[in-house]
Amino acid sequence: MMKPQHHRAATLACAAAALLALSACGEKPQTGHAVSGVAPLYAGTGSQFTAPGWKPGDKGSWEQEMKARMQYGQNEYNRIR
Repeated sequence: MMKPQHHRAATLACAAAALLALSACGEKPQTGHAVSGVAPLYAGTGSQFTAPGWKPGDKGSWEQEMKARMQYGQNEYNRIR
């Protein structure tokens, strides 16, 4: 049988180990900040990877390109069904 002093020390050691283990499970804070002054989506990135027929900065051609993507299979929701 353990002496009361040893029992208390073992209990404290187990409690400390449990606290240490639980503190490692905490989630880090997510401190993302919103970007201000963002250009509209149709402004484009100036990348060489733009779709043919789409003119960066032209809202009408951007909307037309988005509509075409929805109709021709770049919509994952419609692909899965």
